Amino acid sequence: MQRYGDIGGENSAPRAAAVESTAYHTVLNAVPCDKDGKSVPSNAQPASVEAHGNWEPFKDRIAFETAEFLYKEEQMSQTKISKLMDLWAASLLEHGGTPPFSSHAKMYKTIDSIAVGEVPWQTFSVKYAGEVPDGVTPSWMLADYDIHYRDPDLIARQRLDNSSFKDGFDPIPRRDFDRDGGRVYKDFMSGNWAWTQADLLAENPNNEGAMVVPLVFGSDKTTVSVATGQNDYYPLYMSSGVITNAYRRAHCNSVVPIAFLATPKCARKYDKCPIFQKFRWKLFHKSLAFIMRSLKPGMTTKQLVRCPDRHYRHALYCLGPYIADYPEQILLAGVVSGWCPKCMASKKNLDAGTPGRRTRELTDMLIEAYDTETVYKKYGIHAEIVPFTNDFPRADIHELLAPDLLHQIIKGTFKDHLVTWVGEYLTHTHGETAGNTILDDIDRRIAAAPSFPGLRRFPEGRRFKQWTGDDSKALMKVRAYFFINIA
Repeated sequence: MQRYGDIGGENSAPRAAAVESTAYHTVLNAVPCDKDGKSVPSNAQPASVEAHGNWEPFKDRIAFETAEFLYKEEQMSQTKISKLMDLWAASLLEHGGTPPFSSHAKMYKTIDSIAVGEVPWQTFSVKYAGEVPDGVTPSWMLADYDIHYRDPDLIARQRLDNSSFKDGFDPIPRRDFDRDGGRVYKDFMSGNWAWTQADLLAENPNNEGAMVVPLVFGSDKTTVSVATGQNDYYPLYMSSGVITNAYRRAHCNSVVPIAFLATPKCARKYDKCPIFQKFRWKLFHKSLAFIMRSLKPGMTTKQLVRCPDRHYRHALYCLGPYIADYPEQILLAGVVSGWCPKCMASKKNLDAGTPGRRTRELTDMLIEAYDTETVYKKYGIHAEIVPFTNDFPRADIHELLAPDLLHQIIKGTFKDHLVTWVGEYLTHTHGETAGNTILDDIDRRIAAAPSFPGLRRFPEGRRFKQWTGDDSKALMKVRAYFFINIA
């Protein structure tokens, strides 16, 4: 998968490469149109925002203040609201007038159609529905698991309608080239994946002139400790590939939480219980499929949306990269821990031949051809896991997985691998006492780094218990400083 635009991380492009020429996709080229979906000239100015009045979507001030009084201040019941509207209508009958609302349902519908403000949160519950063993029933089988979420389709439309992203709006797949004709990868839409998706959508002639909108997802279970104990949170985030990396990194509300997933708990004796594991896997994938279900129509049928430049365009959604750390990746891909979620290589013999890439079609074929134990041991596949992406067109989880920059690159490669490996190597080569002496000398050198703009000092060396992403990045700069000076 070619260099995905990351969420909140460093730019994926080589900084020294300068773009000399650009080729844009000629079919999925985000042609502007008016509010009725009719194409407008490429140089046409967007229509000014229509003035609906201060009371939109209410028809007038009386309707707005009536709804505010009944719903917010008095919190009147549905029955009483409808009765009040009937009496109001009766009093106006001889004058040919009508009340602000015909019923409580009409008032509620008008309130729900208010476009101002954030997309509301919703909740659904899931419960174990399998066979229950005789005797004492495990508590996890009886629990209700609440999943809180927001409609991703509405959030995607809201972000596209945000004029703050006008200068960071990048809707057409493109290929950038340097002066030597080499590719330059910068923002998401300059990568091969966005171009490939546009090619697939271009096979349908009805999609000509539409706009590809890749939706980037990410999740990571985290624990927040407080004085009263600890709570597990499982946030799911979403961003859009048509927003440039600079705007994603600027923390301007381009990356938003759209759900908090459930985290089933059980007694220790059930940790490795196949029934509990299977339930946990199904709960995760079914929850994702349910949350994202509103995106499915927009993946095959053009949706008219208003964009940051105030033009309307026809959008086609794509489930874009899913950014996750390794434990999350194997859960998403349905792969056995220790195996690669993107290719068929065995961890015990990575150089054996040329292992092929995992694909949705290959996984389905192997599960159909072999028994559960064979695909588990020989191919590293959990046959019981059905990835949520199987419910969506043009979505292959093995292709969509992208590394978590913090856990797999900054903390994973540098701290958990390189720093730990150096310490173990010194101890193995020189013995524990001499190895610790060398490590103490390294800490003194790190602590002796002089003050310099952009260079953080570590007075105690690198011996701190909890490494944050900022700690790792700052220490990487200090070590780079020493390597440069030593060279």
